[in-house]
Amino acid sequence: MAAGSLLLTTSNAGCSPDQSGMKGKSGGTPLNLRFRPFELQLKHVFTLAGSSRTTTPVVLTELECDGVIGYGEASLPPYLAENQESVAAFLSQLDLSQFNDPFLTEDILDYVFGIAPGNYAAKASVDIALHDLAGKLTGLPVYRMLGLNPAKTPVTSFTIGIDTPEVVRQKVREAAGYRILKVKLGRDNDREMIETVRSETDVPLCVDVNQGWTDRLMALDMVNWLAEKGVEFVEQPMDKNAKDDLAWLTERSPLPIIGDEAVQTLEDVVPLKGVYSGINIKLMKCGGIRAAHKMMVLAKALGMEVMIGCMTETSCAVTAAAQLSPLVRWADLDGNLLISNDQFDGLMVEEGRVVLPDRPGVGVVVQ
Repeated sequence: MAAGSLLLTTSNAGCSPDQSGMKGKSGGTPLNLRFRPFELQLKHVFTLAGSSRTTTPVVLTELECDGVIGYGEASLPPYLAENQESVAAFLSQLDLSQFNDPFLTEDILDYVFGIAPGNYAAKASVDIALHDLAGKLTGLPVYRMLGLNPAKTPVTSFTIGIDTPEVVRQKVREAAGYRILKVKLGRDNDREMIETVRSETDVPLCVDVNQGWTDRLMALDMVNWLAEKGVEFVEQPMDKNAKDDLAWLTERSPLPIIGDEAVQTLEDVVPLKGVYSGINIKLMKCGGIRAAHKMMVLAKALGMEVMIGCMTETSCAVTAAAQLSPLVRWADLDGNLLISNDQFDGLMVEEGRVVLPDRPGVGVVVQ
């Protein structure tokens, strides 16, 4: 954590270093959770169909055992029903000092999830830190603990927010080297946004409407036009509650229609089969790596496409999500690249592809 920052703790019980000197064995000391608020500064104004912002509040967590620290994060964009105060209140209820074996992840996370409903970003912050801690104690990256092949990571998109043509062109130039761009749509300048991007690049695009379209006939007309412009899929084109319209659109669309705001947890997946072609899974929406992995397995079993996404986050949470990226068709893991005050070093993007760090746990180090 940054030098001189205030860390709050849920427990006074500390963890002493493991005297055995052996990796993969807990010394029997209790888990110790600490957390602190932090404000992410965005490089550009981030504009969606219904809002704009220049910052994103987060809560950074540390979970310590045997002198080893796992790092986690809760990112709190305004459309989530959580904030720094609610995360602090939830984390303060946890007594993780009752656990002295960080490898009992099912028991620990069942306890965390059972404390109160909702609070998924807060739960994700513990889940990420726990996976990071367990990986560091074994010396293994999380992707290897899950049996995933790091050579199968996908390319990741880079997000171009809604803005003036001049700023959009600047953003596209800054994204040189990315092999797919995500363009935010949903206001009254959708065609101008796409044409502006196309004036700078011919790389494949995907679009995220953030529920901005209200008429299914207009939506189908736009999707057909977007297909001619080299767009690969359309994310959350209409209100998440307009399931009949969305199913109608998905059935007729030449492009995959992906649900984002409509899907949060495992329980949401099955009812959305036939409504969308696939789903965008985010750790902050579902509660972390364990929950996201379960959602991916279920969605793929149902024949749905799977995408892994992120909020505006530090490299901690983005790299945690990237651990699951070998399982997905699409990735949107650029949240750390949109901020100017990242606290961690983690995943890399080389020639547009996600490169997982060869480090234990989630794979991040404090910078």
